[in-house]
Amino acid sequence: MNQSEPPEFEPLTRTQVLVAMAVTATILLVVAKVWQSLGAVRLLSLEFTLSAILWGLGLAGVIVAASAIVHRFWGAYRHSANYYLELVVKPLIWPDLIWLGLLPGLSEELLFRGVMLPALGLNVTAAILSSLVFGLLHLSGTHQWPYMIWATIVGGILAFSAIATGNLLVPIVAHVITNFVSGCLWKWSNSLEMPESQ
Repeated sequence: MNQSEPPEFEPLTRTQVLVAMAVTATILLVVAKVWQSLGAVRLLSLEFTLSAILWGLGLAGVIVAASAIVHRFWGAYRHSANYYLELVVKPLIWPDLIWLGLLPGLSEELLFRGVMLPALGLNVTAAILSSLVFGLLHLSGTHQWPYMIWATIVGGILAFSAIATGNLLVPIVAHVITNFVSGCLWKWSNSLEMPESQ
């Protein structure tokens, strides 16, 4: 076994992945609501406008393209991302990828950009701190540090988009679309590599 590759893992079932996503999303939503209530934090504005949707879609395109470039040229990130996607996306069927976009996209944005950013001051320091915590949430083991670094960078991009626009819908759309498209691209590319008989 190559030392740069993560250790073997016990494959998860489709049900286990879906339940884990739902439970995690619920926990994050509860934490956001409790923090908002106890800390008297005002939720970042959520305005459904065409402009916000377009900004979110554009931001998702930038993140997906940047991720593809990082995936191609940074071997440690490629191994780390593939390990994570193999664990999470492989057991899912195509329609499940909608949940891969929605559950983390909505719950993580509500907590990290909707509540944490305003609670910490809605400034550069708040963006950095919320991004670091967001990155740590994506650290599932010591071999996953490259994935954590990338998640921290993406968290920063999403945080600054929330600060710049003042609209939580922008990072929500960007996050949901990024997760969905990334999952689809990984599933599609891996279906091309594997024969159907497997």
